Amino acid sequence: MQDWLGSAGFDRLDDEDHWGRQWAEAYVRFATETKRDYLRDLGLRVLPIVGWAERGSGSATGHGNSVPRFHLTWGTGPEVVRVFAEPVLEGERKGLVRFGFRHQVDELVTEEADGETRVVGVRGSLLAPDDALARGVKSSREVVAAFEVRAAAVVVTSGGIGHNHELIRQNWPAERLGPAPEHMISGVPAHVDGRMLGISESAGARIVNRDRMWAYTEGIHNWDPVWPDHAIRIIPGPSSLWFDANGDRLAPPNFPGFDSIGTMKAILATGHDYSWFVLTQKIIEKEFALSGSEQNPDITGKDIKFMLQSRLAKGAPGPVEKFKEHGEDFVVADNLDDLVAGMNKIARGPQLSVDKLRHQIEARDRELDNAFSKDLQLMAIANARRSRTDKLIRVAPPHRILDEAHGPLIAVRLNILTRKTLGGLETNLDSQVMRADGTPFPGLYAAGEVAGFGGGGVHGYNALEGTFLGGCIFSGRAAGLALAT
Repeated sequence: MQDWLGSAGFDRLDDEDHWGRQWAEAYVRFATETKRDYLRDLGLRVLPIVGWAERGSGSATGHGNSVPRFHLTWGTGPEVVRVFAEPVLEGERKGLVRFGFRHQVDELVTEEADGETRVVGVRGSLLAPDDALARGVKSSREVVAAFEVRAAAVVVTSGGIGHNHELIRQNWPAERLGPAPEHMISGVPAHVDGRMLGISESAGARIVNRDRMWAYTEGIHNWDPVWPDHAIRIIPGPSSLWFDANGDRLAPPNFPGFDSIGTMKAILATGHDYSWFVLTQKIIEKEFALSGSEQNPDITGKDIKFMLQSRLAKGAPGPVEKFKEHGEDFVVADNLDDLVAGMNKIARGPQLSVDKLRHQIEARDRELDNAFSKDLQLMAIANARRSRTDKLIRVAPPHRILDEAHGPLIAVRLNILTRKTLGGLETNLDSQVMRADGTPFPGLYAAGEVAGFGGGGVHGYNALEGTFLGGCIFSGRAAGLALAT
């Protein structure tokens, strides 16, 4: 709980954090006592190696994970879907479940009974069939009919606002993080647009913590998108040097993989909405992972031999190398002069000075002349390599960036990637949606991101990572148990 509460920073306990704080305690208890057996009983397995995400802001009582605790599903997202989808598909075969593909909900149906408003169903638009789409093409939104479905309860699980850049900018906490980015890329599909948040609120549901969201600072444009405007996040190890748009090295503790929100604030404070990684081939081979099941075919395919070859053999994993070759945000060069020239060609802001970057990189490299260092990033790397997982597959041995033996040099233009919504529909511990007067809304439940992963904001201001899927599972389970009783 120390890490969770230090990261969450709940400061609205009498109002918007009332349920979020209770959900945090309930989730940590579930994760500690129940979740492993619950998921194993469903048939879900995780890799025996534990990652270390959000390594922290540098304070024992502040944001971040004190220990590695990021568990990766064996089979990635498709396997998570499988273990939950199979019983639903079996229910359909038995006539207990009916799917409504291409049904777009536009309204919650409510009725008055005994002086109380209750949600009794949904109505909306039936969209035209559109199955023969090419990869990366937006599906049709042509309306061909209307529909209405009645039920004893409605459970909203529509996600957040990650693809709705207008709504993100509307809710962006400029006073806390700085101005909203002018250029943003989307880490979620177009249907994650916040429509059901607005529809639920119009019916009487309460939305809390609108200003809390979880965007990433290491976003890259996808050279082969699955959906329109599809972008990818680099999940970095700690060794790349991080420079802002002006070419200044970010101050501690803004190292790769340490403090997403703190680094966001530092980047936006420059007046620009992008930054740079500068690294070597040796670093990219060991420290670059990419988000998404497609970018991790070895783990998605549950192929142990392929995984060992991909993660331990010389060279970066295939998907990483393809981004290095085809990605518009990547620059590769044999020397710093050519690297900076390439960076300046794709910069959206200031032209970088090769002398300025060289001075900072050489100063860092000199710190490797001795067994000790005052460079906090090198100290953090040494600490990371005390973890067996990090030392084996995640963190490269420290080396001089400008040493040609570890080249070529690589620069990556990093963009702001929209992803998670930390606020949302306020829910009690049964996942029942709350109304503005603080009472449960009969017939209406919410789970996952649309409910801030529980309570309208279980993470508070910051997430520990590796907790989003768990929050979806936990809040969905709570809704199911409540509806089953």
